[in-house]
Amino acid sequence: MKQMRMDIMYGLAAVAIVRLRRKRRLRRNGRPWAREQGGEQGAFENLLPILRLKELTQYNNFLRMPSDSFDVLLGLVTPLITKKDTSFRPAITPAERLAVTIRFLATGETYKSLSWLFRIGATTIGEFVPEVCEAIYTVLKSKYMKCPGNQMEWRETANLFQSRWQLPNCLGALDGKHVTLRPPIGSGSTFYNYKSTFSIVLMAVVDADYKFMWVDVGCNGRISDGGVFEGCSLQQALDRRSSMFPDSAPCPGDERPPSYYIVADDAFPLQENLMKPYSHKDMIHEHHIFNYRLSRARRVVDNVFGIMANRFRVYFTKIALEPSKVTKIVLAT
Repeated sequence: MKQMRMDIMYGLAAVAIVRLRRKRRLRRNGRPWAREQGGEQGAFENLLPILRLKELTQYNNFLRMPSDSFDVLLGLVTPLITKKDTSFRPAITPAERLAVTIRFLATGETYKSLSWLFRIGATTIGEFVPEVCEAIYTVLKSKYMKCPGNQMEWRETANLFQSRWQLPNCLGALDGKHVTLRPPIGSGSTFYNYKSTFSIVLMAVVDADYKFMWVDVGCNGRISDGGVFEGCSLQQALDRRSSMFPDSAPCPGDERPPSYYIVADDAFPLQENLMKPYSHKDMIHEHHIFNYRLSRARRVVDNVFGIMANRFRVYFTKIALEPSKVTKIVLAT
């Protein structure tokens, strides 16, 4: 009986040693790569080539981007997102990194869902998606998000507002958008906003052609739009008068030369270069007309936010990333 007990103890000790060695081996060698877990190829190798050749409409729906636009963007970001092959396995190609990132922005799918779709580890996707977003912003910002640099360009922007929305001397529409995210661990109510969600704020100025001219991203959602504006670079530029606004010019049918301005809603302060609507209390007929004209011009920025959210469905989800990575995603879109 004593010998039997000793044999059992030795047997349990041997099993424990085998398990410990197995854990150490797994820790040293790493977990199996996603593509070794039942198949070498995913949607990038199988689905996208077929859609590109035969079903361009479905390709556009899958990435929310035409194939030629994808190729142009790939050529721009390839130098920034290319990784070297290692002795363990070849690196994920820039084209596949970009496809996964665009799919994430277009749908808001979780990293785990994208892992099954593209046969890439969820952790790996979480590492390169913010990097690709940062690369997209780096290569595109100077061309597609450009603020007028002189008085002539500002006047062209004002003429466009005048011709489309009959609001003279308007240089842009300003507003903020709350980008919903899951609250970071230990953040408390820092990112809790008046909509009872957690968010960071995208503050933007757009022109009458639905194009971004200036953005500020990353302020926590607890601060109001007016508070975000007070601490952003645009407010500082207005204070220093370094934004190269044109000199005051008379409006049609009026000899008085009012300043050029940006339109905003009630949440923002009234300033010389920042126009907001009249209060709804004790309004006269002329005030109603002015508010109507200002609202038509100001809603451009709300329309831009709506267009952006419908193109990039990640805005319809609670982004489960830390605020610094969410900022990179917003800037890329």
